[in-house]
Amino acid sequence: MQKFEIYTDKGGEFRFRLKATNGQNILASEGYKAKTGCTNGIESVKQNSQDDSKYERLESKNGSPYFNLKASNGQVIGTSEMYSSKSAMETGIASVKKNAPGAIIDDLT
Repeated sequence: MQKFEIYTDKGGEFRFRLKATNGQNILASEGYKAKTGCTNGIESVKQNSQDDSKYERLESKNGSPYFNLKASNGQVIGTSEMYSSKSAMETGIASVKKNAPGAIIDDLT
């Protein structure tokens, strides 16, 4: 089942990751000081994931494609892993669009 996992990082900040039904991480958040900020970030992903214009397609310094999902205010709410090709990145975007809206929240904190 697709899900958002909420967890705390080594610095004590709250983060979430979106996992596909196969368990693969497909989107990860920045750190949040408060859990409410983290849950608000999840809701923002659910709301913005269906709008293709919210996906910023990028390339890392070593040439690996990846993407950011942005909120309506332009703030990055999630970042993908690095992909081996642009087509693999597009598959990742399609996976976020498919999995985010119905994903449950699994709070691991």
